[in-house]
Amino acid sequence: MTYYEKCIEIVIEQLDKFKPEKDNPEQFLETAAASLQQTLNPQKLAFVLEILSGCLEYQKLLTIVVDAFYVRDGRLCLWADYSLFEVICYLAMFQLDELGFQLFCSIIKSQPVRKTCKFLRFFFNPLNLCSWIKDEWSLIYETSHVKENWIDPLMRWQPEVQELINQLEGVPTDQIPPLKTKAKVTEPKEFNLTVPRPRAITMPEPVPTVAKPKPVPQSTYQEPKEQQLLQMIKRYNRQNAEELLLRANMDELRCAMPRSRRDPQAQELEKQQQHQPAPRIRRTPNLTFYKPNNFPVKLNTATILREGALYQRQVEKELQRVDKLVDGAGDFSEFLEWQKKMLAKDLEEQLAASECRRLQGKLSHEEAILARQNLIQENKQKADQKKEETAELMLQCAERRLQEEKSMKELVEQVNEAQKNVKVAQMKLVKGRQQIVQEVMEESRELLQRSLEAAKEEQRQRCELIAQLRALETQPTRKGKLVDLTQIPGYGLEGEMSVVELQERLALLKETQKREQEEKRDQIIQGKRAKSQKLQNTVEQISLCRAAMGRTAALRWEEKKARAASLGTPSQDERVLELQRRMEERAAERRRQTAQLHVPPPRVGRPQLPAQTEAQHWLELDRSRERRLRAMQEADRTCQPTHHLEAA
Repeated sequence: MTYYEKCIEIVIEQLDKFKPEKDNPEQFLETAAASLQQTLNPQKLAFVLEILSGCLEYQKLLTIVVDAFYVRDGRLCLWADYSLFEVICYLAMFQLDELGFQLFCSIIKSQPVRKTCKFLRFFFNPLNLCSWIKDEWSLIYETSHVKENWIDPLMRWQPEVQELINQLEGVPTDQIPPLKTKAKVTEPKEFNLTVPRPRAITMPEPVPTVAKPKPVPQSTYQEPKEQQLLQMIKRYNRQNAEELLLRANMDELRCAMPRSRRDPQAQELEKQQQHQPAPRIRRTPNLTFYKPNNFPVKLNTATILREGALYQRQVEKELQRVDKLVDGAGDFSEFLEWQKKMLAKDLEEQLAASECRRLQGKLSHEEAILARQNLIQENKQKADQKKEETAELMLQCAERRLQEEKSMKELVEQVNEAQKNVKVAQMKLVKGRQQIVQEVMEESRELLQRSLEAAKEEQRQRCELIAQLRALETQPTRKGKLVDLTQIPGYGLEGEMSVVELQERLALLKETQKREQEEKRDQIIQGKRAKSQKLQNTVEQISLCRAAMGRTAALRWEEKKARAASLGTPSQDERVLELQRRMEERAAERRRQTAQLHVPPPRVGRPQLPAQTEAQHWLELDRSRERRLRAMQEADRTCQPTHHLEAA
């Protein structure tokens, strides 16, 4: 085995061990250098490491060529020779000028001739080099760099390599250097095993007989009787409701008409309406039915206690008020008269407040009309101002376009001048890159030397550590240990005890916890009984208070009904007069502005009606006052349910 043949085989072995997915190239080189340093001299080690580092650095370029060789001309070659072809490709690309052609020929002749000739013929084919190989390499590096550093040198060496290929193919087979003989491969033999017996055919399991299922009852597909009964009740209730609604629409507000304050015109109008046929009443499409609220409601504990506390506070307040009246005043009738006067005064104030709200609505309507007219004038002024601004913007846009055209012309001239200086800049860039590449190569060599020294030191430390660990392993150790559950460990901790004592204390603790749970359960049962008794007493008290409140509310409603019948129309308040005056001023101002702008005035208020329509209007007004009075009475009755508990 020659000098170079041994070096190439070492490089191939290391490349076969390298896994790009798992290994780091720098760490792999350090490990390889540490392992080969003991077997190779420094000259061989430097040659091997240089080729190995180059193959790892330019693996992408080498992979492109070797993969294409296996696809095209090397379909019958073994994949085990993949690393061999990578090494030959690297030597031809990067080391051919440094080694020289004679040394390169000796390296090629030391390898299998047929494989190397087939690969060199494929790689040094001018058609392949100048077409797809150049294009693939240009995707990784710049095209100019690929052509100057790799394609042109390979094309320069192509005739001499072709002569070498022809020379090697013309050598007879008996002069070809003998290949490395491989050891005899062990051929495996089959075991002499007993043939198993064939499996017996199992009997099929009998099919189980299933009992006949019961048929589905017909009631499953029929509507239940309760649902039919509910539908019938629903239809009956709807018919009754429609009849009641029809009757209520025909007799609407007949009971609430004030007969004492009618004028003769309204009476004549009513008589005419009675002789006329009844108007047609349309059927209401959607009706809302309310269920009666007399169903028993189950109250929870919180609701019962809350309602009981409320009634208790009301009773205490009423008792305090009665005590004060009995202690401070002699006759209780004077207080009742004063209370009636204050209620009447409150009612008058409420009517005056409602009249104020109505006048405020009319006043806000007049002010809205004035604001609309002012807004129209402001919009006209804004539109004129907007037109002037638009004209100014159009002039500015035209000037800006002219300036942009001038700037574009100047930019085109600058670009033309810059294109002239591109070639000079490219030459400077190429020189700078070449200098950077040289500096990086020098730094990488220094780093490689440092990494080799660090690997040596780390290997020495590992050997020392392994020796120490093996010495520790040889020392005898005791494997078994006796445990006494009754003995105290003796670690010096507070409350330290043995395992047996701990078990006894845990048993006593469980008994104590069980006893406490039983006592707590008894206390909870007694508390629940007391709470249920308290709730029962509270419910009885609530029922009594509700009955008393119902009777008191009925008496108060009768009193308010009688008091409301004796009240007249609300008196004119100062606030009402002031609002009327302000409304008249706003209406006059609106008419004046409308006359100035020649705009037809909007419809405000009601149009002039004939005598018959005006009488009907006043009749409806009286009815609305009656309804308002009734609503106020209902609100007072619901909001103050506790003012007259003494009637109960």
